[in-house]
Amino acid sequence: MKKQLFLFTIIVFLSSAGTCFAADAPHQVAVFKLNGNIADVKDYVLMETALPIRYLENIEEVEIKRIAGFKSGLIAYATCAAPGHMVRIKLKYEDSTKKFFEKLLKQIEQKYGKPDEYRGDPFHIVISWKWSFIDKDKNLISMTLQHNSMDTEEKMGNAIKLTMTSLIEKDQDCYKIKGLDQREKLRQQEDKIMTPDLSDWDLYVPR
Repeated sequence: MKKQLFLFTIIVFLSSAGTCFAADAPHQVAVFKLNGNIADVKDYVLMETALPIRYLENIEEVEIKRIAGFKSGLIAYATCAAPGHMVRIKLKYEDSTKKFFEKLLKQIEQKYGKPDEYRGDPFHIVISWKWSFIDKDKNLISMTLQHNSMDTEEKMGNAIKLTMTSLIEKDQDCYKIKGLDQREKLRQQEDKIMTPDLSDWDLYVPR
């Protein structure tokens, strides 16, 4: 009886947690695959555009080349825990119409179910739906589908974003540890106390 109650509690918890535990969680859009190596798709990206992401310096992002069906895109990859492994795929579809968005949304819902969260504005000027997954390897994955035809401060048209958040977090942890190790080495190298040619209050008082 206790075992049945425990199993029932777990099922209720998972049902309400807002995260889908799915072996078939999405990992790929077009030729780009989360946790795949950026080197495997080098013919589809412009590596010379690689830049660190602001406030996420351990993650680099590259622009994609023009691919049939897509207007533009950015692929982000790790540089520390899993160098070169893709952690985020952001693609803008060539078809920017709401009709295409609604058809695409229907296709995604048929495969992955209803979204877990609405992330757009209350007036549906920007429509954004988000799904959350945990795959068979316990990776946290989020998927966002967005349509925007009016807000010029947001990405116009139809866009999809697929992110492996657990891999981003793992890479951040790696980056922080390496950064601390490097700073500690520098501190040890520069352990000698410097003595400027200033005495008494001349050393302390602004001049």
